[in-house]
Amino acid sequence: MIADEIWAKLLWAGLNLETADLPQTRAGLFYPLALVRAVTLTWLFSGQRSDEIARLRQGCIRWQHDGTAIDGDSQQVLARDAVCLLDVPTHKTGTAFTKPVDPILGQAIDAWQTVRPSQPRFVDRRTAEQVDLLFAFRARRISPAYINNTVIPMLCRKAGVPAADIRGNITSHRARSTIASQLYNAKEPMTLFELQAWLGHRSPQSTQYYAKITPNTLTKAYTEAGYFARNVRTVEVLIDRDAVASGAAASGEPWQYYDLGHGLCSYTFFEQCQHRMACARCDFYTPKASTQSQLLEAKANLQRMLVSIPLTEEERAAVDDGQSALDRLLERLAEVATPAGPTPSELRAEPGRPLPLTVRSPPDPTDRKCC
Repeated sequence: MIADEIWAKLLWAGLNLETADLPQTRAGLFYPLALVRAVTLTWLFSGQRSDEIARLRQGCIRWQHDGTAIDGDSQQVLARDAVCLLDVPTHKTGTAFTKPVDPILGQAIDAWQTVRPSQPRFVDRRTAEQVDLLFAFRARRISPAYINNTVIPMLCRKAGVPAADIRGNITSHRARSTIASQLYNAKEPMTLFELQAWLGHRSPQSTQYYAKITPNTLTKAYTEAGYFARNVRTVEVLIDRDAVASGAAASGEPWQYYDLGHGLCSYTFFEQCQHRMACARCDFYTPKASTQSQLLEAKANLQRMLVSIPLTEEERAAVDDGQSALDRLLERLAEVATPAGPTPSELRAEPGRPLPLTVRSPPDPTDRKCC
């Protein structure tokens, strides 16, 4: 591929080509501006090989609107509503075919065909047919090397870019790969098989050599895949700063509480707990409706923060697949000990077991911390 910034400048140079930009001989211009502009835009927009461009026939451009053929200069149809079709001759990998191209290319070719002098017929080098070649002047056909030797150096001079980059010289065939890769990485990209048909390849393996995925497209696809987000969930953690400041946390008192939505868990290593998505009623768990939870959330110096928790495969399945996966997770954890010691089966066997609650004295109205 040619780098995007260089290719954009070459496109600008081709669209703004002027007579002063054309190479001249002692006798003046060798080819008229209309011919050179048509050849240049064909190279920039058609994605064809230089040999195929040199062998294009008279009348290779056709216009359609809603499937009906129209004239290229039709005043009833706006350019953006018309479809421009290019008839590509038989080439090295297949037979002749038709492809859509940008209307700018069709308009440039129509402009050249309007002023093209009458030329003799030429023998097609591949099919040995007598044909009216599009790009012919003074009874001579343009050479397939004309793009490499004349057009590309002319565009590079006008665009102010070097004729070579880190991959080597800018050649006619590199434009084919550049256009294919841009179509493959577009906002609404062409599929590999659509691109195969547009390039005229016999097999998709050939197309893969031309269509390269750009880093931007790869980054977008990776971001949308959500690999990190799929494996990590964020939960809110409440930090009891009173417990930390008073030294109670050092003596074993809970000081951080993971908000599970339906309750709080004070287990310090919550991210390592196997029961965190199927929380058993262990000593570390506090329901949201309990007095202890309400007193905790009423503290003025409570600090809230977010913590990312990595998910196991079973937990990801529970998130993605719903209740059935959650039931399987609960069944697997039935005999696994909770952080408090008992297993979920043992806790279910004690239906009357009360939830652990810490009774606190009501706040002193005279205490300034309560104000």
